Parts: sequence; C-alpha cells; structure tokens
Amino acid sequence: MTATTTTAEQPGSYRSPLATPRPHLGHALASEWTKLVSLRSTLWTLGALVLTVVGIGLAVVEQTADGDYAQINFTTPALIGLLVGQLAVIVLGVLTISSEHGTGLVRTTFTAAPDRYRVLTAKYLVFSMAAFVTTTLSVFVVGITAAVVRGGTASGPHAADEWLGAALGCGYVTLLGVLALAIGALVRHSAGAIAVMLGLVTLPPVIGAMLSMWEGVAVIGRAILRHNVPVAMMQLFGMPEGGDLGPTPSNLSHLTLIVLITGAAVAGSYVVVGRRDV
Repeated sequence: MTATTTTAEQPGSYRSPLATPRPHLGHALASEWTKLVSLRSTLWTLGALVLTVVGIGLAVVEQTADGDYAQINFTTPALIGLLVGQLAVIVLGVLTISSEHGTGLVRTTFTAAPDRYRVLTAKYLVFSMAAFVTTTLSVFVVGITAAVVRGGTASGPHAADEWLGAALGCGYVTLLGVLALAIGALVRHSAGAIAVMLGLVTLPPVIGAMLSMWEGVAVIGRAILRHNVPVAMMQLFGMPEGGDLGPTPSNLSHLTLIVLITGAAVAGSYVVVGRRDV
C-alpha cells in the first residue's frame, strides 16, 4: 500500500470588495451624531429647552413696556427661561454618555471604536454643537422679538455688545452641559451625575448666604455669592446689579472660572475612561 502525500494549498489573503478606510475622528463624529439625534431623550430635553426659553421669554416681552429696556438688554427676557432651561442642557449632557453605560451599549461602542479618547472627544464636540446652537437660537429669537416689539424711542440706545454678552451666556450654559457630560463619564450613573450637577448649580448661593451670616467666614460667603451660576448668567445677560457684596466680578472672571472647572472635569474624564473597564 503506497502512501501518497498531498500538499494543501494555502489560501490566498482575503481582500474585501468594500472600501475600508482607516478610522478617524469624522467617523466617530458621525456615529455620535446618529446616536444623539436618534434618542428620544434628545428631543425631549432640547424641546423643553426651546419651549422654556422662548415661551417664558416671549411672555416676559409681552408684559414689559418700551421704557423697561432703557435699563435692560433686549436679550434679558430670555434669561428668565434660560435659568430654568439650563437644567435641560445639564440633563442632556449627562445622558449623552450615562445612558450608554446604563444600557450596556458602551461595550459595543468601545468594541467598534477601541480608541476611547476619540469616542469621548466626539461626544464632547457633538453635544457642544447641539447645545450651543439650540440655546443661542432660542435666546436670539426672544431678543430679536423684543427688539422689534419693544424697540421704540423709549427703550433708549442699545449697543451691539449686548448680543455678544448673550452669546457668551449661551456659551456659559453650554459649558455647564459639557461639565455635566464629564461628570457623567466619571460617575457612569444618570441619577447620580444629575444630582451632582444640580448641587453644583443650586447649592452655592445657599451655602454663600449661610456663610455670610458668620463674621469669621463672611468673606468666603460673599465670594461664593459673587461667583455662582445664576449670578454669572445674570451678569452676562446684562441684568442690573443689586445687593452689597463688594466689587462686582467681571464677565471674564465668570467665564474663566467655569472654563477652569469644566476643563479639570474633562481632563479627569479622559484619564478615567482611558484606564478603567467599561
């Protein structure tokens, strides 16, 4: 009996007929945009933001007279709704990443895109764009309406920098949402991250008022009362100053503070997301 040896042919390398470009940030941006616009939470939160800012803002315009705008900006009525509407931006910022941890989709995301830093960067960019555009358009709808309806001679002169202040105020709110996204990345829990952000936004005025009652820490209390989210937003939108809390902080100081806090949280999110398991 003769043994015959057969040599198996080595299969050639397979080449897909489909284009396989090297992954880049543009792919991550497209993926995150698709996820953002397909979530019902995005529609509800941004819809609530628009309805709150525009609805309350137009109601304020209706209740004011031309002479009232001699002391305030045309964009100031939008601030009333934005003080409430900022909560929608915060919630959306948290849900942009925490919802994926809650459903387990984050495992699929990081499997399809192993570069976690690229994914996180795409989330920050897509959310920032959506939040800033929606907030700015809502505020400017109210401001333009006030300028058209209440822009009589009694309203006095208005400089163009009031619109810049409103744009900076919208940027401030957007940074609050970015901070919320960073907290969501660190906490990985929707309710916990939202609770942290609500504390950061609402507690400083209360804590500052309490500390101001004791002489030993009154300086700290007044500093907190001069540097918190509601005060910063009111100043950016041109609300008249009130109270006796010492020197009024500049717009630049408010923006610098929120940039430093948000930047630290964002940097921490990159470190934590890159090191831990999902």
